[in-house]
Amino acid sequence: MNNKGKLVVISAPSGCGKGTILKGLFDLDKEDNSLVLSISMTTRPPRATEQDGVDYFFVSRDQFEKLIDEDQFIEYAQFNGNYYGTPRSFIEKCISEGKTVFLEIEVQGAEKVRAKFPDCVSIFILPPSLEELEKRLRGRQTDDPKVIEKRLEIAPIEIARQNEFDYRVVNDDVDRAIDEIYNIIKNH
Repeated sequence: MNNKGKLVVISAPSGCGKGTILKGLFDLDKEDNSLVLSISMTTRPPRATEQDGVDYFFVSRDQFEKLIDEDQFIEYAQFNGNYYGTPRSFIEKCISEGKTVFLEIEVQGAEKVRAKFPDCVSIFILPPSLEELEKRLRGRQTDDPKVIEKRLEIAPIEIARQNEFDYRVVNDDVDRAIDEIYNIIKNH
């Protein structure tokens, strides 16, 4: 990797392998240690195994709303009564240190990030087909059938926005997809 910091936005429908690809990228980067996964801020309480500053930055609702008023998020949303957002200061600190910061985010959030960080590298991960995506979602057996149906309903809408991204990578072979994304980042 080069030593100029950058923000990389990764987006994809659920089941396209974002987490697996990110793990592979971080494995490739073990020697350089130049890749960082963005840490979100939330108002929800930490779970038993979660650590502040590792899993999330945990703050009160008042603190979060103060940061909103100060324009300190590159994007934020409410979900199940709690706020979640990407703190601008964390991203800017990592970039200034020469790190490549990965932000794994849904399509609407990616649009907000690109507006605030027009120099970011945006990558959309595609499934080989919608049939393969359905097979993956059902095969991992981690979600309720209704959740899977909702994800399959949303996927074509997200895929229709792929041309908004700088790069599109089909995850038909995970090792090839990891190498392709690694090379995009290295050469961008």
